[in-house]
Amino acid sequence: MEDIPALLNQHVTLQVESVDRVYLNGYVAKLQHPAGVYHWLREVRGLPIPSPAMLGKIGDGYVRDVERFASQNGLVIQKFPKGKRKEDYVRPYFAAAQAEGRDGVVFIGKAQEKARSYRGVRTAEGKAAGQPWFSFQSCEVFVTWFYFYILDPEFGPCFIKFCTYVPFTARIYVNGHEWAKRQLTHIGVAYTELDNGFATCADPAALQSTCDRFGPQHIQALFRRWMDVLPQPFTAEDRRAGYTHQLSILQAEFSLTQVFAQPRYGRAFFEQAIRDHLDLGRPDQVSLLFDRRVTKRTPGIFRTRVLTDGVNPNIQATFKHSSVKQYFKEGRALRTETTINDTYDIGVGRALSNLPALIQFGRALNRRLLAAEQTSAHCLQDIERLDRVLTPTVVDGQRAPALRFGDPRAFALEAALCRFAVGPLAPLGFRAAALRAVLPDLRGGAPYSASQATYDLRRLRLKGFIVRIPKTHRYRLTPWGARAALALVKLQDRVLRPALSLDTLLPALGALAARALASIDRVLDALTVAAHA
Repeated sequence: MEDIPALLNQHVTLQVESVDRVYLNGYVAKLQHPAGVYHWLREVRGLPIPSPAMLGKIGDGYVRDVERFASQNGLVIQKFPKGKRKEDYVRPYFAAAQAEGRDGVVFIGKAQEKARSYRGVRTAEGKAAGQPWFSFQSCEVFVTWFYFYILDPEFGPCFIKFCTYVPFTARIYVNGHEWAKRQLTHIGVAYTELDNGFATCADPAALQSTCDRFGPQHIQALFRRWMDVLPQPFTAEDRRAGYTHQLSILQAEFSLTQVFAQPRYGRAFFEQAIRDHLDLGRPDQVSLLFDRRVTKRTPGIFRTRVLTDGVNPNIQATFKHSSVKQYFKEGRALRTETTINDTYDIGVGRALSNLPALIQFGRALNRRLLAAEQTSAHCLQDIERLDRVLTPTVVDGQRAPALRFGDPRAFALEAALCRFAVGPLAPLGFRAAALRAVLPDLRGGAPYSASQATYDLRRLRLKGFIVRIPKTHRYRLTPWGARAALALVKLQDRVLRPALSLDTLLPALGALAARALASIDRVLDALTVAAHA
């Protein structure tokens, strides 16, 4: 069976990195606190008594505007049926509009959903004076939301939904793959579709260049374009006073899709990936992949989840509210996908202007995962070089102690190097302090002194595992060192330990397996005798 690097380098016919789904929040900054609501009603709308009843009237007026818009455009506002996904319910309307070559609003739906809003409370001063004087308090309410499903000439299928009560929050959904498809159509590049992606493309370089261009300016232009068309609760005077929606990121997905020449190559990839990366969700692995420190206070359950959808596997690791996963798409493509559900998880703000930073992070995370999988699979070393690692040698006149195979301390050192080999900070290297921090855990809590770290760093350097970064006290793994450390760890953990416990396993293997192992043992004995003849 071919290993992961061979599968990805020799049997992938198309590779695309793209922004996938983006879900945004539209908010009016001046209405995000009770005092802002009071000021809007009193100073902008000119209401002498800013009562909650006026908020209801403004919301009712917006509902009438939506109903009028639907009537003028030949649309019927429909309630979403219970128990059916909105996306599935609306799909036939998009299909009909595409068949007719018609852009615009194809469906308007409404649903009762939660929203953050305000309720009016009479103040103590008003009560004492016998006057209707109110203040506003933030609360959660169930209100009507209108969904405008749009077939946009630039973005294809998307939707904008509005809350019908103050602060009139909006939600916007767009898809970067759908945007890229329409850009390719505009410039005349032929392609075939994969569900939410691309299966083939006549010009892969043009496809990737198009995906690279996608940014916040395109989403902002879409929102402005449809805010000029759709009814909204704010008057022209409100908008001149600054009561307009701003966009922030609620959720963003970034994908790397690799289409295999044949489905069997994708299945072979997952067989190896699942076998070698069941520890993907461990805190140390998550920390390296997400380039974030994981402590006891970090929320979330750190584990690798291998899920199946029918016969298709899904590998997933999470960090706080975000995750990275791999799955087999339509039986022919490997999709590596980062989903960020809270931008604060990775130290980035929520404003739409931060989308380029999120894109950079998502792409880097996808690549790190694939790089780790390829390094893990392609780690066999030549015998002579490994022999120099496992025995004492002299390098440039300096004695280099052995990293003996099976030695617990040598094994812990190699395991620590595997941790330092992955992540965007790997080129920056690691210090002796980092080695001292991880070795006790890898040695079952045994103490590890500064002098031991100095001794080990010296022999790792002489053996070619690491190099010292000039003018610093940091060390960086060599490409050979990363592969050698991983090979030795896998050899000891997956071959030596199971082999040493084989005698205890034989009774449970069954007669047929025991006879097969005995035959292999006899053949090995015969080869040994022949080698010494």
